[in-house]
Amino acid sequence: MTTVQDHRPLDTASPTGPSGPPTDLTWRQKLSRWDFRFSPYLYVLPFFLLFLAIGVYPMAYSGYLSFFSWPRYGVTHGEGVGFANYAHVLADPVFHKAFWNTIGIFLLSAVPQVVIATVVAAMLDTPLRGRAWWRMSVLLPFVVAPAAAALIFGSIFADKTGLANELLRAVGLSGVAWHTDRFASWTAVATMVNYRWTGYNTLIILAALQAIPRQLYEAAAIDGANRVQQFFHVTLPSIRPTMLFVIITATIGGMQIFTEPRLFDTNLQFQGGADYQYQTLTMYVFNTSNSGTDPYPRAAAATWLIVLIIIGIALLNYAVTRQVQRRGER
Repeated sequence: MTTVQDHRPLDTASPTGPSGPPTDLTWRQKLSRWDFRFSPYLYVLPFFLLFLAIGVYPMAYSGYLSFFSWPRYGVTHGEGVGFANYAHVLADPVFHKAFWNTIGIFLLSAVPQVVIATVVAAMLDTPLRGRAWWRMSVLLPFVVAPAAAALIFGSIFADKTGLANELLRAVGLSGVAWHTDRFASWTAVATMVNYRWTGYNTLIILAALQAIPRQLYEAAAIDGANRVQQFFHVTLPSIRPTMLFVIITATIGGMQIFTEPRLFDTNLQFQGGADYQYQTLTMYVFNTSNSGTDPYPRAAAATWLIVLIIIGIALLNYAVTRQVQRRGER
Protein backbone atom coordinates (compact mmCIF):
# COMPACT_ATOMS: atom_id res chain seq x y z
CA MET A 1 0.00 0.00 0.00
CA THR A 2 1.43 3.35 -1.06
CA THR A 3 0.93 6.74 0.57
CA VAL A 4 0.82 10.10 -1.06
CA GLN A 5 3.46 12.40 0.39
CA ASP A 6 3.07 16.17 0.64
CA HIS A 7 5.90 17.74 -1.36
CA ARG A 8 4.97 21.42 -0.56
CA PRO A 9 8.12 23.51 0.15
CA LEU A 10 8.82 24.56 3.71
CA ASP A 11 8.49 28.21 4.66
CA THR A 12 12.13 29.10 5.14
CA ALA A 13 11.51 32.85 5.40
CA SER A 14 9.67 32.53 8.70
CA PRO A 15 11.78 32.48 11.89
CA THR A 16 9.96 29.31 12.89
CA GLY A 17 9.56 26.10 10.93
CA PRO A 18 6.21 24.54 10.10
CA SER A 19 6.15 22.60 13.36
CA GLY A 20 9.61 22.90 14.90
CA PRO A 21 11.01 25.28 17.51
CA PRO A 22 11.94 28.88 16.63
CA THR A 23 15.19 29.27 14.77
CA ASP A 24 17.87 31.75 15.88
CA LEU A 25 17.43 35.33 14.62
CA THR A 26 20.32 37.25 13.20
CA TRP A 27 21.59 40.33 14.96
CA ARG A 28 20.10 42.58 12.26
CA GLN A 29 16.67 40.99 12.70
CA LYS A 30 16.83 41.39 16.49
CA LEU A 31 17.87 45.02 16.11
CA SER A 32 15.00 45.64 13.72
CA ARG A 33 12.52 44.12 16.18
CA TRP A 34 13.90 46.17 19.06
CA ASP A 35 13.75 49.32 16.97
CA PHE A 36 10.12 48.64 16.02
CA ARG A 37 9.14 47.90 19.62
CA PHE A 38 11.08 50.47 21.66
CA SER A 39 11.89 53.42 19.38
CA PRO A 40 8.46 55.13 19.82
CA TYR A 41 9.05 55.26 23.57
CA LEU A 42 12.53 56.68 23.07
CA TYR A 43 11.13 59.43 20.83
CA VAL A 44 8.72 60.67 23.51
CA LEU A 45 11.06 60.05 26.46
CA PRO A 46 12.78 63.50 26.32
CA PHE A 47 9.43 65.25 26.70
CA PHE A 48 8.45 63.23 29.74
CA LEU A 49 11.88 63.68 31.34
CA LEU A 50 11.63 67.44 30.83
CA PHE A 51 8.06 67.45 32.11
CA LEU A 52 9.11 65.54 35.23
CA ALA A 53 11.96 67.96 35.86
CA ILE A 54 10.17 71.29 35.36
CA GLY A 55 6.53 70.25 35.79
CA VAL A 56 5.85 67.35 38.12
CA TYR A 57 8.71 67.91 40.56
CA PRO A 58 7.91 71.60 41.29
CA MET A 59 4.23 70.74 41.72
CA ALA A 60 4.99 67.86 44.08
CA TYR A 61 7.47 69.93 46.06
CA SER A 62 5.05 72.86 46.38
CA GLY A 63 2.45 70.45 47.72
CA TYR A 64 4.98 69.15 50.22
CA LEU A 65 6.06 72.68 51.17
CA SER A 66 2.48 73.81 51.81
CA PHE A 67 2.39 71.77 55.02
CA PHE A 68 5.39 73.53 56.61
CA SER A 69 6.36 76.94 57.87
CA TRP A 70 9.14 78.91 56.19
CA PRO A 71 10.28 82.35 57.35
CA ARG A 72 10.71 84.81 54.52
CA TYR A 73 14.49 84.93 54.69
CA GLY A 74 15.02 81.43 56.07
CA VAL A 75 17.45 79.02 54.49
CA THR A 76 15.09 76.04 54.68
CA HIS A 77 11.56 75.28 55.77
CA GLY A 78 10.65 74.97 59.43
CA GLU A 79 8.42 72.56 61.30
CA GLY A 80 5.23 71.06 59.96
CA VAL A 81 2.01 73.03 60.48
CA GLY A 82 -0.51 70.68 58.90
CA PHE A 83 -3.31 72.48 57.05
CA ALA A 84 -2.66 75.82 58.77
CA ASN A 85 -1.44 77.44 55.53
CA TYR A 86 -4.58 76.32 53.69
CA ALA A 87 -6.75 77.63 56.52
CA HIS A 88 -4.95 80.98 56.43
CA VAL A 89 -5.46 81.32 52.67
CA LEU A 90 -9.11 80.31 52.80
CA ALA A 91 -9.74 82.83 55.60
CA ASP A 92 -7.96 85.65 53.78
CA PRO A 93 -10.51 88.22 52.43
CA VAL A 94 -8.05 89.15 49.67
CA PHE A 95 -8.14 85.54 48.46
CA HIS A 96 -11.94 85.73 48.37
CA LYS A 97 -11.77 88.85 46.22
CA ALA A 98 -9.18 87.28 43.95
CA PHE A 99 -11.36 84.20 43.55
CA TRP A 100 -14.45 86.14 42.49
CA ASN A 101 -12.37 88.44 40.30
CA THR A 102 -10.97 85.40 38.51
CA ILE A 103 -14.41 83.87 38.08
CA GLY A 104 -15.80 87.14 36.73
CA ILE A 105 -12.96 87.69 34.27
CA PHE A 106 -13.14 84.03 33.27
CA LEU A 107 -16.85 84.24 32.43
CA LEU A 108 -16.40 87.52 30.54
CA SER A 109 -13.54 86.06 28.52
CA ALA A 110 -14.07 82.32 28.07
CA VAL A 111 -17.79 82.37 27.20
CA PRO A 112 -17.67 85.10 24.49
CA GLN A 113 -14.35 83.70 23.31
CA VAL A 114 -15.73 80.23 22.57
CA VAL A 115 -18.95 81.59 21.03
CA ILE A 116 -17.15 84.07 18.77
CA ALA A 117 -14.51 81.50 17.80
CA THR A 118 -17.22 79.01 16.79
CA VAL A 119 -19.10 81.56 14.69
CA VAL A 120 -15.94 82.85 12.98
CA ALA A 121 -14.76 79.28 12.29
CA ALA A 122 -18.12 78.46 10.71
CA MET A 123 -17.79 81.54 8.49
CA LEU A 124 -14.24 80.60 7.48
CA ASP A 125 -15.46 77.12 6.57
CA THR A 126 -17.61 78.59 3.79
CA PRO A 127 -16.26 79.25 0.25
CA LEU A 128 -15.07 82.80 0.94
CA ARG A 129 -12.84 84.67 -1.47
CA GLY A 130 -9.33 84.82 -0.06
CA ARG A 131 -9.97 82.16 2.60
CA ALA A 132 -6.26 81.59 3.21
CA TRP A 133 -5.73 85.28 4.01
CA TRP A 134 -8.71 85.39 6.39
CA ARG A 135 -7.61 82.22 8.16
CA MET A 136 -4.12 83.58 8.63
CA SER A 137 -5.36 86.97 9.83
CA VAL A 138 -7.36 85.54 12.74
CA LEU A 139 -4.13 84.18 14.21
CA LEU A 140 -2.24 87.48 14.05
CA PRO A 141 -3.41 88.69 17.52
CA PHE A 142 -2.01 85.49 19.02
CA VAL A 143 1.41 86.34 17.60
CA VAL A 144 1.45 89.69 19.41
CA ALA A 145 3.35 89.49 22.68
CA PRO A 146 1.04 89.53 25.73
CA ALA A 147 2.98 92.43 27.23
CA ALA A 148 2.56 94.50 24.07
CA ALA A 149 -1.17 93.72 23.86
CA ALA A 150 -1.65 94.59 27.54
CA LEU A 151 0.16 97.92 27.12
CA ILE A 152 -1.93 98.79 24.05
CA PHE A 153 -5.22 97.97 25.74
CA GLY A 154 -4.03 99.69 28.89
CA SER A 155 -3.80 102.87 26.85
CA ILE A 156 -7.20 102.25 25.26
CA PHE A 157 -8.84 101.79 28.66
CA ALA A 158 -7.03 104.63 30.41
CA ASP A 159 -9.36 106.42 32.81
CA LYS A 160 -8.80 110.00 31.59
CA THR A 161 -7.27 109.97 28.13
CA GLY A 162 -8.11 106.50 26.87
CA LEU A 163 -9.65 105.88 23.47
CA ALA A 164 -12.62 104.01 24.97
CA ASN A 165 -13.65 106.95 27.14
CA GLU A 166 -13.09 109.41 24.30
CA LEU A 167 -15.49 107.44 22.12
CA LEU A 168 -18.05 107.33 24.95
CA ARG A 169 -17.83 111.08 25.43
CA ALA A 170 -18.16 111.63 21.69
CA VAL A 171 -21.62 110.02 21.75
CA GLY A 172 -22.70 111.96 24.84
CA LEU A 173 -21.93 109.36 27.52
CA SER A 174 -19.77 109.79 30.57
CA GLY A 175 -16.41 108.10 30.84
CA VAL A 176 -15.92 104.84 32.71
CA ALA A 177 -13.48 104.37 35.59
CA TRP A 178 -11.82 101.33 34.04
CA HIS A 179 -9.25 100.97 36.81
CA THR A 180 -11.56 101.75 39.74
CA ASP A 181 -14.89 100.14 38.98
CA ARG A 182 -14.75 96.40 39.58
CA PHE A 183 -16.96 95.21 36.71
CA ALA A 184 -15.41 97.71 34.29
CA SER A 185 -11.92 96.47 35.12
CA TRP A 186 -13.08 92.88 34.58
CA THR A 187 -14.40 93.88 31.17
CA ALA A 188 -11.16 95.59 30.19
CA VAL A 189 -9.00 92.63 31.21
CA ALA A 190 -11.38 90.15 29.54
CA THR A 191 -11.19 92.20 26.32
CA MET A 192 -7.43 91.75 26.27
CA VAL A 193 -7.77 88.00 26.77
CA ASN A 194 -10.43 87.68 24.06
CA TYR A 195 -8.30 89.68 21.62
CA ARG A 196 -5.38 87.32 21.98
CA TRP A 197 -7.02 83.88 22.24
CA THR A 198 -10.13 84.01 20.05
CA GLY A 199 -8.19 83.47 16.83
CA TYR A 200 -6.27 80.54 18.31
CA ASN A 201 -9.48 78.74 19.27
CA THR A 202 -10.99 79.64 15.91
CA LEU A 203 -8.35 77.65 14.04
CA ILE A 204 -8.81 74.63 16.33
CA ILE A 205 -12.57 74.63 15.73
CA LEU A 206 -12.03 75.26 12.01
CA ALA A 207 -9.88 72.12 11.78
CA ALA A 208 -12.73 70.13 13.36
CA LEU A 209 -15.27 71.66 10.96
CA GLN A 210 -13.22 70.65 7.93
CA ALA A 211 -13.21 67.04 9.12
CA ILE A 212 -17.02 66.82 9.00
CA PRO A 213 -18.16 64.76 5.96
CA ARG A 214 -19.89 67.02 3.43
CA GLN A 215 -22.45 64.31 2.77
CA LEU A 216 -24.06 65.19 6.09
CA TYR A 217 -24.74 68.72 4.92
CA GLU A 218 -26.05 67.48 1.58
CA ALA A 219 -28.43 65.08 3.33
CA ALA A 220 -29.60 67.86 5.67
CA ALA A 221 -30.16 70.19 2.72
CA ILE A 222 -32.21 67.51 0.94
CA ASP A 223 -34.33 67.19 4.09
CA GLY A 224 -35.03 70.93 3.91
CA ALA A 225 -32.67 72.22 6.65
CA ASN A 226 -31.39 75.74 6.14
CA ARG A 227 -27.88 76.93 7.06
CA VAL A 228 -28.78 77.81 10.65
CA GLN A 229 -30.49 74.45 11.21
CA GLN A 230 -27.51 72.65 9.69
CA PHE A 231 -25.21 74.50 12.08
CA PHE A 232 -27.14 73.46 15.20
CA HIS A 233 -28.12 69.93 14.13
CA VAL A 234 -25.10 68.85 12.06
CA THR A 235 -22.10 71.05 12.84
CA LEU A 236 -22.25 71.35 16.63
CA PRO A 237 -23.02 67.65 17.29
CA SER A 238 -20.12 66.67 15.02
CA ILE A 239 -17.52 68.79 16.82
CA ARG A 240 -18.52 68.08 20.44
CA PRO A 241 -15.12 66.51 21.36
CA THR A 242 -13.29 69.53 19.96
CA MET A 243 -15.64 71.91 21.72
CA LEU A 244 -14.99 70.08 24.99
CA PHE A 245 -11.24 70.45 24.43
CA VAL A 246 -11.58 74.17 23.68
CA ILE A 247 -13.81 74.74 26.73
CA ILE A 248 -11.43 72.92 29.07
CA THR A 249 -8.34 74.73 27.75
CA ALA A 250 -10.19 78.05 27.97
CA THR A 251 -11.12 77.18 31.55
CA ILE A 252 -7.52 76.41 32.48
CA GLY A 253 -6.25 79.57 30.80
CA GLY A 254 -9.02 81.70 32.29
CA MET A 255 -8.25 80.54 35.81
CA GLN A 256 -4.53 81.30 35.33
CA ILE A 257 -4.78 84.86 33.99
CA PHE A 258 -1.78 86.87 35.15
CA THR A 259 -0.07 88.97 32.48
CA GLU A 260 -3.07 91.04 31.40
CA PRO A 261 -4.24 92.22 34.86
CA ARG A 262 -0.66 92.58 36.05
CA LEU A 263 0.26 95.01 33.26
CA PHE A 264 -3.15 96.69 33.35
CA ASP A 265 -2.49 97.71 36.96
CA THR A 266 -1.24 101.28 37.26
CA ASN A 267 -0.74 100.95 41.01
CA LEU A 268 2.94 100.79 41.89
CA GLN A 269 2.25 97.92 44.27
CA PHE A 270 0.80 95.81 41.44
CA GLN A 271 -1.89 94.30 43.62
CA GLY A 272 -4.71 94.41 41.06
CA GLY A 273 -6.18 97.79 41.90
CA ALA A 274 -6.16 99.91 45.02
CA ASP A 275 -8.90 97.72 46.51
CA TYR A 276 -7.95 94.49 44.72
CA GLN A 277 -10.71 95.11 42.13
CA TYR A 278 -9.13 92.88 39.48
CA GLN A 279 -6.51 90.87 41.34
CA THR A 280 -6.64 87.29 40.07
CA LEU A 281 -5.70 84.08 41.85
CA THR A 282 -2.32 83.85 40.14
CA MET A 283 -1.60 87.46 41.12
CA TYR A 284 -2.54 86.53 44.68
CA VAL A 285 0.00 83.69 44.60
CA PHE A 286 2.69 85.99 43.24
CA ASN A 287 2.02 88.73 45.80
CA THR A 288 1.77 86.23 48.67
CA SER A 289 5.15 84.73 47.80
CA ASN A 290 6.76 88.16 48.11
CA SER A 291 5.18 89.47 51.29
CA GLY A 292 3.95 88.49 54.74
CA THR A 293 4.86 85.70 57.12
CA ASP A 294 5.57 82.23 55.73
CA PRO A 295 5.16 83.52 52.16
CA TYR A 296 6.35 80.42 50.30
CA PRO A 297 4.21 77.78 52.04
CA ARG A 298 1.12 79.99 51.87
CA ALA A 299 1.72 80.70 48.20
CA ALA A 300 2.13 76.95 47.63
CA ALA A 301 -1.14 76.30 49.46
CA ALA A 302 -2.90 78.91 47.31
CA THR A 303 -1.44 77.27 44.19
CA TRP A 304 -2.88 73.88 45.08
CA LEU A 305 -6.24 75.47 45.87
CA ILE A 306 -6.19 76.91 42.34
CA VAL A 307 -5.41 73.45 40.97
CA LEU A 308 -8.39 71.99 42.82
CA ILE A 309 -10.63 74.79 41.58
CA ILE A 310 -9.54 74.22 37.97
CA ILE A 311 -10.12 70.47 38.27
CA GLY A 312 -13.57 71.07 39.74
CA ILE A 313 -14.60 73.49 36.98
CA ALA A 314 -13.17 71.18 34.29
CA LEU A 315 -15.15 68.23 35.67
CA LEU A 316 -18.27 70.39 35.76
CA ASN A 317 -17.74 71.38 32.12
CA TYR A 318 -17.26 67.74 31.20
CA ALA A 319 -20.41 66.67 33.03
CA VAL A 320 -22.49 69.40 31.41
CA THR A 321 -21.12 68.59 27.96
CA ARG A 322 -21.82 64.88 28.41
CA GLN A 323 -25.35 65.64 29.55
CA VAL A 324 -25.97 67.82 26.50
CA GLN A 325 -24.51 65.11 24.25
CA ARG A 326 -26.76 62.45 25.73
CA ARG A 327 -29.82 64.60 25.23
CA GLY A 328 -28.77 65.20 21.64
CA GLU A 329 -28.45 61.47 20.99
CA ARG A 330 -31.98 60.75 22.21
